[in-house]
Amino acid sequence: MAKQTEFDLRTRLLGALPLVQHFIDRLQLDSLLQQYVPITDSRFRLAPAVSLGVALRNIIVGRRPLYGLQEWAASFDPVLLGLPDEGFELLNDDRVGRALDQLFDADRASFMTAVAMKAISEFDIDLNQFHNDSTSITFSGEYAMANGRKIRGKRAVEINRGHNKDHRPDLKQLLWILTVTGDGAIPIHYRVCDGNTNDDVTHIDTWEALRKIAGKDDFLYIADCKLCSRKNMAHIASNGGRFITVLPQTRREYKWFRNYIQDHVLAWLEVIRKPSARGRGTTEDIWRVAESPLPSIEGYRIIWVFSQQRAEGDQLFRLKALQKATHSIDALNTRLQGKRCRIRKRSTLEDEVQKVLKRTGVERWGEVEIVENTKVVFKQIGGGRPGPDTTYEKVEQLQFSLMWKPNADGIAFDARSDGLYPLITNCKEDELSAGEILKYYKFQPRLEKRHEQLKTVYLVAPALLKNEGRIEALLLLFFLAMLVQGLIERELRQGMKAEEIATLPLYPEGRSCKAPTANRVFEVFEKIQRHELVHDNLITQRFDPILTPLQRDLLRLMSVPKRVFPGQDDDA
Repeated sequence: MAKQTEFDLRTRLLGALPLVQHFIDRLQLDSLLQQYVPITDSRFRLAPAVSLGVALRNIIVGRRPLYGLQEWAASFDPVLLGLPDEGFELLNDDRVGRALDQLFDADRASFMTAVAMKAISEFDIDLNQFHNDSTSITFSGEYAMANGRKIRGKRAVEINRGHNKDHRPDLKQLLWILTVTGDGAIPIHYRVCDGNTNDDVTHIDTWEALRKIAGKDDFLYIADCKLCSRKNMAHIASNGGRFITVLPQTRREYKWFRNYIQDHVLAWLEVIRKPSARGRGTTEDIWRVAESPLPSIEGYRIIWVFSQQRAEGDQLFRLKALQKATHSIDALNTRLQGKRCRIRKRSTLEDEVQKVLKRTGVERWGEVEIVENTKVVFKQIGGGRPGPDTTYEKVEQLQFSLMWKPNADGIAFDARSDGLYPLITNCKEDELSAGEILKYYKFQPRLEKRHEQLKTVYLVAPALLKNEGRIEALLLLFFLAMLVQGLIERELRQGMKAEEIATLPLYPEGRSCKAPTANRVFEVFEKIQRHELVHDNLITQRFDPILTPLQRDLLRLMSVPKRVFPGQDDDA
């Protein structure tokens, strides 16, 4: 009887990894990791750079916690992860943690600069415009050791409390500062600072770093109102740089203008008019600009911006605040009429009223009049139960009531500045018009979107690592992941523009997508697999994937050769 031959069908997941690997190769990230995090011990079974590379790919497309790295890697073709066959078994918490230690010890500043310069040259990124912003990365736990100590001779960041932008002042944090280019919102530089660092002290160092990366001084640097300090603006202007930022409401120029527009009319210039994306209120989103009659104290231009939707938002905010104040005053009034009310002194009631006005934010829009009334009551003289012979005395008690009076003048005063906010810049009128200033600034939400992706798509939560040094190293990998993601999005959108394609069917049920994200692209490729027929541990036949028309279109638009996926012919 002939011996039965057994075959095994082995499935290897490819997903979007071949696409991601193409961009990693163009950036030379694997070789740069090997250069800056070399093997320091011949006993290493897995090079630190390989462990870091797997962790990076997991952040980009897997989003599994580090303790789940081995399980995630096991389903993929190990070649795509730079691993030997069955090398996923070497991925454990300790090995990846030690690789992060070595990345912390490495010259991370030089490594990041090398990556940025490679991205700029390889993808021809324009460096005339940068946008900067910061956000909080919040941690649970005390992190008592993360006090700015030195780890192996290098200072680590301090995880502590500060102005938490996640609205969690009860938790400790780090400050994450990101700078992107105006060309595709590509992350080009980042910093991690102590949790209690004020944003206004970070801009000079960031600007100097960008100056080295760009190799010039006259790029446009755009940031939020924390940039608007005399020291920051003077440093940039005196070194040949250009800036655009928001003038804070605490500045005298802001208060002066609010008074000025009460009886003056500005020459507003309409810059943008487009259909509203919010689906409520006005049907159009209108933006206008006007030059301020006076410059700033430092002599810089001030551009006032009017937004129709912002004006509607200011009006709605004021209406809700007044409604809430009216409701709170009515509730307090009802309480005053109750038999168990303990407010007997006018000063106590005045304090209660001020708390209501401050909590609802309507101090400028109304006032509360306290009305005193005398209430006559009869009290029993002596103790015991009342009877036929019980005597009473007449007692007059002071009783309060409240009357809410809207301040029409205050409401009208603030209504004149609804929808307005000021930008300040050192760009001259012959360099950039007021309308161009606004259009440059309106790119800022693209940077804020990167922060949102960091927290929602990548679910940044490096809170379970052994020490803050590993946290810093892991955050560098998050930056690299955002860089790869940004380049994928930029290449795809540029390809769509070149071929005059307005939308792609990337949403569920083939619905159209105007601005494709890397995450949507990954979802299109995530189920791609490669099958292998194995006999006696030898591959006898491979079954390569067949790409769908949409997948082939995406590769073409991103200028990615189809051959990055096994068995694909670029001429097909």
